[in-house]
Amino acid sequence: MSSHSSTLSPQPDSSSKTLLHLTPDGNAPTPVILARDLGKTYRSGKLEVPALRKVNFAITPGEFVAIVGPSGSGKSTLFYILGGLTGATTGSVLIDGINFATLTDAERTRTRRAKIGFIFQRFNLLPTLSAMGNIEIAHDIANLGATTKRELDRPLLTHLTEMLGIQGRLDHRPNELSGGEQQRVAIARALINRPAIVLADEPTGNLDTKNSEAVLKMLRQSSRELNQTVLMITHNPEAAQIADRILHMRDGEITHIETVTR
Repeated sequence: MSSHSSTLSPQPDSSSKTLLHLTPDGNAPTPVILARDLGKTYRSGKLEVPALRKVNFAITPGEFVAIVGPSGSGKSTLFYILGGLTGATTGSVLIDGINFATLTDAERTRTRRAKIGFIFQRFNLLPTLSAMGNIEIAHDIANLGATTKRELDRPLLTHLTEMLGIQGRLDHRPNELSGGEQQRVAIARALINRPAIVLADEPTGNLDTKNSEAVLKMLRQSSRELNQTVLMITHNPEAAQIADRILHMRDGEITHIETVTR
């Protein structure tokens, strides 16, 4: 496995041409994530602290992208904006063609449920539910407020639990599962609604080396088999090598991009 790294030159504008130079090939497919001059400033009294500074990038459907950078680089802020969990101060981000900035809070919530699956470092499983219950509740939540209710995709559920190796653990509660098993349940929960985008925040941060490798391979496999776009935040350069591209961040900016070749 090797990677090609290129430094981003300053971007004079946010034109589509400039942004699409950041896609993996020259064919410029329609991005599933499109950030234009994205900025975020936190204010405390008269003090302003910029967390993101005119970030531009495009990610295509089915691509696996890792974002790496030290603490304070802005990667977590970017994660929350892309997930519709907070708004940008400047610029815009389109998720599967939808501009989150134009939506009401209720519309953004419904869009997030339908379009995005989340995987967190601390798993965030509900302790009173079984593994199956934790997966099913994601489907129930996605149906809240939906105009058209969707049935649980049982064939997909079977495929995911088999792929993740948790089919024999579905009746167990989180405290009866290992860390690796809990993260696999969290992955199944994130994928059960066939979201266009999966956002993974340090998904191996609480796992040992063996389980970390297994989880990364499963994310890679799900991206390929289900053609889902995976965006992973990580501080670990080795974990990032599982991706197709790596966006490096520092001081709120994307400093350079690696294209990983295998």
